[in-house]
Amino acid sequence: MKRLIINSDDYGRTPEISRGIRAAHLRGVVTSTTCMMNIPTTTDDVAVALKETPNLGLGVHLVLTMGRPVSAPETVPSIVDENGNFFKYTPLIEHLTSLNMDEVKKEWRTQIEAFIVASGRKPTHIDSHHHSSYFSPTLFRGMLELAQEYDCAIRFPFTKVSSEIEETAKHAPALVQEFNPRRPDVFFVNFYDKTVTKEDLLNIISSLGEGTSEIMCHPGYVDNAFAKESVYNFQRETELKILTDAAIKQAIESQNIKLITFADL
Repeated sequence: MKRLIINSDDYGRTPEISRGIRAAHLRGVVTSTTCMMNIPTTTDDVAVALKETPNLGLGVHLVLTMGRPVSAPETVPSIVDENGNFFKYTPLIEHLTSLNMDEVKKEWRTQIEAFIVASGRKPTHIDSHHHSSYFSPTLFRGMLELAQEYDCAIRFPFTKVSSEIEETAKHAPALVQEFNPRRPDVFFVNFYDKTVTKEDLLNIISSLGEGTSEIMCHPGYVDNAFAKESVYNFQRETELKILTDAAIKQAIESQNIKLITFADL
């Protein structure tokens, strides 16, 4: 059987992005999303999702590279800058060797607990913003420990390895053997930016093999404030248009692919 999770990252990034993700589920093929619990408005967005999209899988998008921690910054000093904000992408990579894993896990656990309070249930899975939980073997181990603690699945991005997670990929087989987390067999990261076209998504769908695959996506509605803040902005509305195109759902159905969430693993 071919099974497919289409997971939208960044739920809660802004209320408009959250609204777009819900539309991609209700009118399209998105089955799952992961929530950024360090953003103050995400709790309200989770409440809307529970009401409007009860079948949408909800996980936690662990954050280390954007905004502020949910924990008091002074309790997690190794993962924040002098202003109490998370390091951004490149500075985080530069600080990998000085991260205190107890502090990382404290913050990630706090984010997961915030989700549980908001939703009344454990997350279907955990992944991470900018894939930061895969930047080092110790970060990946911390994520696996939390997945085991909360009995949830994980994203498994090591089928197509980028340079940022190349070192962790060497340790992934041993870590996966140790923890054996529930996870998809294949991960598709290439529906993104310049490859956000209907043809590219149809090509991914036609290439799916037996087992469970995950396609990562980032649909959403974009306002001017967010467009000025993020370089990946109006591409999200293009994604939304493609993910709600009837041809995509027809392709999935014609190939007898079953759409699922991480809760089905």
